[in-house]
Amino acid sequence: MALTASRWRCEEPEDFQVEELPLYAPAGEGGHTFVRIEKRLRTTEEVARDLARAAGVRSAEVGYAGRKDRMAIATQWLSVPGLDPSRALAISLPGVRVLEAVRHPHKLRTGQLRANRFSCLLRDLEDSRCDLVRERLRDAEERGLPNPFGAQRFGRDGDNVQRGLALLGEGRVSGGRRAARFLVSAVQAAVFNDVLEARAQPLEAVETGDVALRHDSGGLFVVIDAALEAPRARAFEISATGPIFGHKVLSPEGLPGELERRVLASYGIDPDALPRLPGVRLRGSRRAFRVRPQAPQVQREGPHLRVDFTLLPGCYATLVLEALLGAHVLGGGE
Repeated sequence: MALTASRWRCEEPEDFQVEELPLYAPAGEGGHTFVRIEKRLRTTEEVARDLARAAGVRSAEVGYAGRKDRMAIATQWLSVPGLDPSRALAISLPGVRVLEAVRHPHKLRTGQLRANRFSCLLRDLEDSRCDLVRERLRDAEERGLPNPFGAQRFGRDGDNVQRGLALLGEGRVSGGRRAARFLVSAVQAAVFNDVLEARAQPLEAVETGDVALRHDSGGLFVVIDAALEAPRARAFEISATGPIFGHKVLSPEGLPGELERRVLASYGIDPDALPRLPGVRLRGSRRAFRVRPQAPQVQREGPHLRVDFTLLPGCYATLVLEALLGAHVLGGGE
């Protein structure tokens, strides 16, 4: 890892390890096979295509809960229809080890995971920087860190938002549905990031009119009295949320509502007149403005520092690391 302008980057795949924590265990019977793999320098999409080819099915039939970084050692589950577990265990793919194969009745869908556990090596950190990382990690447990979408969502060339807006404008899907869903999600992510960046309140605060998330249940409610809800927000029982726009989304009121409508309008999006794209479900949702690293552990490894933590699905470990090291991240940092 090199520290340039306090930014973290992965020098070797072994510096960035992620383990997918499944939402449920495969049943042991059924027409699909859940395959747990460890990959190195491979994207999830590449592995899915290779598994589809080995099983003789279309790549769209291979399911996975989420995409994992290429520059990493990543362990995750994928589902393949009609593939015998013994055949799956014998598959040999470049940069991939098949660890388990168990039958299950259904395809694995996006978002069907409990969390991701990260183990990250911060190279050549002097003692003072290590102490600072520990201090910031303690603060992150108490107050949280900004929860934007990372650059991965916007594509290698950064054009996913423009391509997604073109799909929304045309009102039809050209190309594969999985690719279309990802492009539209890039637009949703950009809107969320802009709302987060424009928000004036501290991360640990809620504003009257906000849509707040109850962390224990996942329930949403509109904040009627910010002063009344402030103690729960400081205790990390609730957090303000931003929009993942769609057809069925609880909208904020007052100033938070005006901010969201203004950002959506800047993208030419009318939330009351969204197209219905074939194969692209635009139900919409809400996303917390802050993230809390769970079960953190920090350990010296010679001149390096290893930092382990767990994040809920959809949260970006690279942005957490940059915040811990002091890099500027959207909506917070230094």
